[in-house]
Amino acid sequence: MAVLAMASAAWGQQDKDTEKTSYVYFLIVKDENGKPVRNAAVIMHEVNPKGKQERGGMELKTDLDGKANFDGVPYGMLRVQVLAQGYQTYGEDYDVEKEKMEITIKLKRPQGQYSVYDEHPKDQNPPAKPDQPPPPDPNKKPN
Repeated sequence: MAVLAMASAAWGQQDKDTEKTSYVYFLIVKDENGKPVRNAAVIMHEVNPKGKQERGGMELKTDLDGKANFDGVPYGMLRVQVLAQGYQTYGEDYDVEKEKMEITIKLKRPQGQYSVYDEHPKDQNPPAKPDQPPPPDPNKKPN
């Protein structure tokens, strides 16, 4: 909780009279069926003009409906990461340039890893090599 308080205090120190801010709504859903992901961590970091992530940031948790929001996100690039147990970590940069933004994120289940040490079925119909002529048709009659 202390981390949330410190991060929110750091974002709250920006002068709202001179810097435009946005109200950002997040909806986190399962990719396979569109159902909400509750208790997912939505982590936001400002990104400087050189593309580097700034220090500090803010972490939100989604509610039962997969929703989280924050009022006071400064205009500019925002790096969003989403972590939820049983799902792949999501990460993307967004350009915050509106008073209100709605961001829907679809989380995917982890994929199996490919290993050369596992047995893999042979391709029954491998593609023909381009430098070889196709095999002759056994049903074709000669001219």
